Amino acid sequence: MTKVCIFLYNEFKFERKDMNFLFEEPFKIFTYANLVLSLFFMIEILVLFVVGIGVGTFGTLIGIGGGLIMIPLFTFALTPSIFHSAPEIVGTSLFGVFLNALSGTYAYVKQHRVYFKAAIPFAIATLPGAILGSLVSDYFTGPTFSLSYGIFILIISAIMYWNSSNKKAIATNFDETLFIARKKLGIILSMFVGFISSIFGIGGGIIHVPVMIYALAFPPHMATATSHFVLAVSSFMGVTSHIFLNHIVWIPALAVGFGAVIGAQIGARLSKKTKPRSIILLLCISLFLLGIRMIVESNLLF
Repeated sequence: MTKVCIFLYNEFKFERKDMNFLFEEPFKIFTYANLVLSLFFMIEILVLFVVGIGVGTFGTLIGIGGGLIMIPLFTFALTPSIFHSAPEIVGTSLFGVFLNALSGTYAYVKQHRVYFKAAIPFAIATLPGAILGSLVSDYFTGPTFSLSYGIFILIISAIMYWNSSNKKAIATNFDETLFIARKKLGIILSMFVGFISSIFGIGGGIIHVPVMIYALAFPPHMATATSHFVLAVSSFMGVTSHIFLNHIVWIPALAVGFGAVIGAQIGARLSKKTKPRSIILLLCISLFLLGIRMIVESNLLF
């Protein structure tokens, strides 16, 4: 924006030789500069709205919130022009995640795909894990841990990709008896999901969905829908705290959030026509990107 204003100033400052230019030309400069700034601002809002639609569609389709996409975008494209601190980036992203999860959950509830006997206890279980993670996060943010966890995520994505070709590894029908037998395991794993999510600032769905598919034998469509309910509850708690801490930049948050609301409805409809293996493959890609991101951020290999 500074370069634009300097360009406009250089264009106009030598056009008039009389003393009136001291008063007229600066007015022209600021008028044109304001028009340019307003145009760029409107374009940014429109781009964020479109990004929100994409995040909502993809996130709802595979059961994640979209923070994996929004946080890098906010960090590299909108800092420091809009965001001035990491808490603002996280808080604004989490607001978009919450609206995405809320809209997607509403759509999935109407489709009768949310398994509430798992969704409610799992959502409650993530809360103490998230609190514990926030308390000990300073001890788990070292480069070595980020590198180790990034490699772990890459291994998980590779195993999931390999298992996706094995029809026996993915349940097509839900076995409630099996879930009851493994419910305690699901609650413990949900606490771990909340713990990891709080430490790394990622949506729990990207871990929760494979846990439900492979450890609890959920069909992929039911896993993504149930995970979205859990995400809506856990992200609401996070958004509430960020609002009180004044960490949300409201204009981009609303632009991305309203886009995500629309995208979530699109994603929920697409999921009815998407094969389970396609959902698994999309989730593998997301996990792979997350693993690469954590390895790069460790600064130990590059």
